Amino acid sequence: MSVLQRVWHVARLPLQYCLVENAIDSFIRFLAVERGLSENYQVSTQRSLTDFAQWCATSKKIDNPRGVTLPVISEYLADRKRGGLSASSIKLIVVALKIFFRFLAAKGTIEWDPAEALALPRIERYLPETLNELQVEQFLESIDLKAVHGLRDRAMIELLYASGLRISELANARLENFNFEERVVRVTGKGNKTRLVPVGRKACEALAAYLSVERPKLVKPRSSSEIFLSERGSKLTTARIWQIVKKHARHAGLEKNVYPHLLRHSFATHLLGNGADLRIIQEMLGHADISTTQVYTHVDQQRLKAVHRQFHPRA
Repeated sequence: MSVLQRVWHVARLPLQYCLVENAIDSFIRFLAVERGLSENYQVSTQRSLTDFAQWCATSKKIDNPRGVTLPVISEYLADRKRGGLSASSIKLIVVALKIFFRFLAAKGTIEWDPAEALALPRIERYLPETLNELQVEQFLESIDLKAVHGLRDRAMIELLYASGLRISELANARLENFNFEERVVRVTGKGNKTRLVPVGRKACEALAAYLSVERPKLVKPRSSSEIFLSERGSKLTTARIWQIVKKHARHAGLEKNVYPHLLRHSFATHLLGNGADLRIIQEMLGHADISTTQVYTHVDQQRLKAVHRQFHPRA
């Protein structure tokens, strides 16, 4: 039984709670088969819709999609907000409801879409923290290559910064997807979408050293082809990668809170600051929407303002 099937099984509610359960199941199958969306997204959407179904059945005695109105949806969202749900979590619920009712309207299950006029909540955007180029250099050069797993850790952190990978993408990177000749790595990101990401010269050199000297010693009979292996020969978990990054950041004496995603932010900000096109950065990061990437333009503007304030005589 898959993860999604287990969630469906657990989410099955008594009949009095089942708001269009068949419609929800049909919609989730549509997301999987027609849209090809990831299992994690299907599970998240399933949970949001099932929770809404239970609330409608218990609070409003509504057991038919035709009985759902915009005021009903608004009341549900207000109830969740009073319950302490964050704006970002509510936004995910709103998106799930909008696409669900749009799906039902398109199929003719309902006469009109009650969520069509539903507005997405505004979310305060926080500018991502970054390391500057000198701090990245300090971080990388402080890793002792002669220490146990030093070559692996250096290659791993070089690749995080050189290619802006997500921590999960790094953990799942495989040997067959790395091309030394072309200096690119194929990774699978959100929504099971694959992309080719360039790998810098220094990262390639660090990877070559690790693959030729250290990785063969980590390989065990049951090892798979993930690039980065643990002492037991299995792939490194995201939690372990997090620990390794934190350990080396402390050793480097960096005062900032350094974590894997910080290197991804730094990768994008440094590319932009050195003249890279925003669309190219979007492609390398694997962002579906350019608006997600545009946050780095604000980071760079902040840096420019700080430089201006520091060095201009009349700032």
